[in-house]
Amino acid sequence: MHFDVTYVLAAGESNYTDSLVSFAWIMAVALLAPLISHLTGKKMPAVALLIFFGMIIGPSMLGLAHEDPGIGMLKELGVGALFLLAGFEIDIAALKSKEAVTGFSTWAICMVACGVGAYFLMDDIPGAIVMAIALTSTALGTITPMLKQDKLLGTRVGDSVLIHGAIGEVAPITAMALLLGSRSTLATMLILLAFIGIAVAVAIMPFAITTLMPWFKDAFISSAGSTNQTIMRLIILILAILMAVTAVFELDIVLGAFAAGIILNRIIPDEYHKGLENRLDVVFYSMLIPVFFVISGMAIDWDVIVSEPVKVLGIPLLILVTRGLPVFLRENIHQTGSDVETTRERIQVALYAATGLPIIVAVMSLAVASGIVDNEMASIFIAGGALTVAIFPFIASLLREEEPAKSEK
Repeated sequence: MHFDVTYVLAAGESNYTDSLVSFAWIMAVALLAPLISHLTGKKMPAVALLIFFGMIIGPSMLGLAHEDPGIGMLKELGVGALFLLAGFEIDIAALKSKEAVTGFSTWAICMVACGVGAYFLMDDIPGAIVMAIALTSTALGTITPMLKQDKLLGTRVGDSVLIHGAIGEVAPITAMALLLGSRSTLATMLILLAFIGIAVAVAIMPFAITTLMPWFKDAFISSAGSTNQTIMRLIILILAILMAVTAVFELDIVLGAFAAGIILNRIIPDEYHKGLENRLDVVFYSMLIPVFFVISGMAIDWDVIVSEPVKVLGIPLLILVTRGLPVFLRENIHQTGSDVETTRERIQVALYAATGLPIIVAVMSLAVASGIVDNEMASIFIAGGALTVAIFPFIASLLREEEPAKSEK
């Protein structure tokens, strides 16, 4: 059989033309967003502008960019990068604290109350579960860049937000796997246990290899810089393995990416954290993470927003009541173990905790695929989640008080 190489190459280029054109537009607005944010004195977060510009170039408005399989893969990698960095910021010891226990109980109360309320309104158990998960999540991966920009990491507010954010990410993801999957709850729990086992194996793998083959460590370190970048390749390999495992197990890939970040936090010596974090920021924030936010904006249906503006505007208020208000009340009336001292700081923590988008996108995508909600409802929730990203951190930044850093990362 004779193959025409020229034809094959031409066909391949033709297949990727639409993806490359979409990617060019996505990167154009990814560059534009921080420039516009700078013009506003950074009062308008670049993340919110990425989502807004994504909607403009997306199919529902100008139609300049579309999410085909190639662009969809970039979006998944962006999600992975976002949540790896979020997991890398988490202090594991803090998750064993009294504040973390109180934060989890607060989330559980929010989840149950929201689910019961949604059931009475909708008379539909799957729909009520979808609403409860979407409304009680926290976009830790989304707000972490904002906390960095506002120099809140390592402060009382920043540390408290990280704990509420970690719970607001992992708990909804787990609930989504257990309650919305096609498998039985027992089967899903067994799969989660299997995933944890694989994650532990991945975590100890570098130590086991260097113990069995001492030369490997020397070769690894000597190739860490320049064009080889072995350490960065190892990190991306860990991310790829755990994302692949969650995909094969039909779990949300956010879980795998978050676990990869936590593993890296544990296996990387503290003295190397800052340098490694800078490298990760360069690799991930230059392309993958902004691409994720732009593509998320492309999924918003402008016609739905125009036809249902009251519902779209109502979603942030609903999230504020179901997620932000309980966090604020618990901080005021209960000894949570957090170090936040003033009412202003508690409002800031509540506003950041009520900021949600990635989990909303994930749960709505799953709900649409399962026929639980329609595309119109999904667009309303995604647009509403995008508004929380644009509004709540902005208000929190206006309330910011100067405070000494509590800890050094």
